[in-house]
Amino acid sequence: MAHPQLTAEQALAAWLEHLAHERRLSPRTLEAYGHIGRRYLAFLQSHRGETQSLSDLGTVTPAELRAHLAERRSGDRPLNARSISQTLSAIRTFHAFLDRRCGVAAPQLALVRGPRVKASLPRPVTEDQARGLTLEPEADPDAQPWEAARDRAVLTLLYGCGLRISEGLSLTRADAPLPDALRITGKGCKTRLAPVLPAVRQAVDAYLSLQPFPLESSDALFRARRGGPLSPRHVQATVQRLRGRLGLPASATPHALRHSFATHLLGAGADLRSIQELLGHASLSTTQKYTAVDAARLLDAYASAHPRA
Repeated sequence: MAHPQLTAEQALAAWLEHLAHERRLSPRTLEAYGHIGRRYLAFLQSHRGETQSLSDLGTVTPAELRAHLAERRSGDRPLNARSISQTLSAIRTFHAFLDRRCGVAAPQLALVRGPRVKASLPRPVTEDQARGLTLEPEADPDAQPWEAARDRAVLTLLYGCGLRISEGLSLTRADAPLPDALRITGKGCKTRLAPVLPAVRQAVDAYLSLQPFPLESSDALFRARRGGPLSPRHVQATVQRLRGRLGLPASATPHALRHSFATHLLGAGADLRSIQELLGHASLSTTQKYTAVDAARLLDAYASAHPRA
């Protein structure tokens, strides 16, 4: 049922509330969607010369939406093709919500097509490079022994269990000593089991034996220098420093360890369905990207080793 008395801003707030509490999107994703939505409504108000109501959103034309995307692509902070495609996807999701929950449809916007975006492949590190990243923290002369053990434990966890940074840092003191399999809550509150290798358990145990802070069972497992929860930014900065010392490319990031987990499993003969479950991918098509990576590595090896290549 439509609510024409609502303003467009109130409709946007209702959509974000739906994303937060029903779809349970991450705070970072909510922030991005909110920014896209506010820019979209500001454009419509400026373009049409008046504050927009909920019913006005059902009259947006394909030409107006294309004009907004063109503005985002050529404004003071121009977006690339991938970001424009994401912006269009978010706006379509907003209008789908208005149709489903408020009875305000805008089917004409289906005519708008986004830019062609070349699919990017994951960029994993090699097994030796992954091993180097997990061992190098202990060679850092500037780190306290417990901090070096912590950094090694975090990176070993990301590579050994295929976790995202947020998933690894969400572990609490109650999770350690690590069990044979961790129950991980990932994107969209989907849960999965992540088997724990002995090397991962040993690295976390070594960190716990050295870390100096008293921890309650509900406290974050990994702690910063002053005792607060470790931040994703610290993990990113640590890998940035380590890759400089190891001579690794800029693509060697904490998330690349998750890509490496999947690629190395695939190379060792694991099937795609198993890898999909281990990574927590909702769609098999997301996991299938790793087959292209594995094939590319095989062709590179062939080209460098075959005498007639």
